[in-house]
Amino acid sequence: MFFLLWFIIATALSALLTFFVRNIAQKLRVVDKPDEDRKIHSRPTPLLGGFAPFAAFWLALLAIMCTTDQLPARYIAPDFLVGAFVGGLIIMVGGALDDKLRLRARYLLAAPLLAVLAVIASGVGIEFVSHPTREGLLYLNQFQWVLGTVFGRTIAFVLVADAFTVLWLMGMMFTTKLLDGLDGLVGGITTIGAFILFALSLSDKTFQPDVALFSIILAGAALGFLFWNAHPAKIFLGEAGSVWLGFMLGLLAIISGGKVATALLIMGIPILDVGWVILRRLLHEHRPVGRGDSKHLHFRLLTAGLSHRASVLLLWSVAALFGIASLFVQTRGKIYLLVVLVVVMITLAIWVTRKSHSSSSQQP
Repeated sequence: MFFLLWFIIATALSALLTFFVRNIAQKLRVVDKPDEDRKIHSRPTPLLGGFAPFAAFWLALLAIMCTTDQLPARYIAPDFLVGAFVGGLIIMVGGALDDKLRLRARYLLAAPLLAVLAVIASGVGIEFVSHPTREGLLYLNQFQWVLGTVFGRTIAFVLVADAFTVLWLMGMMFTTKLLDGLDGLVGGITTIGAFILFALSLSDKTFQPDVALFSIILAGAALGFLFWNAHPAKIFLGEAGSVWLGFMLGLLAIISGGKVATALLIMGIPILDVGWVILRRLLHEHRPVGRGDSKHLHFRLLTAGLSHRASVLLLWSVAALFGIASLFVQTRGKIYLLVVLVVVMITLAIWVTRKSHSSSSQQP
């Protein structure tokens, strides 16, 4: 009941704040106009929507810290909370600037990278992962250099762990950023992912009630925004919101004990799609990676004949199916699931390609 109460509070806060953020975005004229072929909405739609779940999430956490002794705790330590908040704030400011000024693609790396560095400076990193081929853990905390002391805290750089953390969080952020092409898609997958990590945190093997609380509040914040963002969307996440949700899912995977494989299964289809798009743009089309197009899987589902809602539901279902399956298997089983996921991705890609070619050949 305690978890349910705070989930409801976070959901209600997010839904209410989205109403106000929508009005503010309209007054400031921060809207997304359907002025490109890849944009499928028919009228200008307010941006800046990510500020609502961001504010709802941190307000709910602040209320918990003021009224209970549940946070901070063992895994959700004060240093982590500071790093996560500062990192998230950097993302929100950078994203808002892009929504308003339409920054060039090369400038969009700055805020996410600074956010990751803020998290690493707070002491958060992927210190270990489950060994992929045998029982036990694979530690990543080799090659450590102490950089100095700031405010009585030792700042150290751990080559393998910190490099892995940078790659992981940047990958998650840009996956959700590029995934944000259909109404409700990112918000729904974030809700699903946060629920899966919530359940994992309460399992007998893991049992991290503070991480579970962190996860369920994120799920509520994403769900509250989804009421406004589901098709037809009345407001979009914007650059800040789409990147911040990936940032939070990536952080949850880290603090829940290196559950990278679980997060990969939840986000597997979008991650594979982003990897394919990057390779296609670099090797086949010879053009900048940051220049958008309508060849992502979620857009191709539309051209293959699926409706907007059906496309979103399909991708939600895949994320939920593999996420739930990950709760019942150990490390080796997750590797098998990742293989199955790749097969599913290839099958989907072949199907949408054939359907798209078939549709285009039938047009006069």
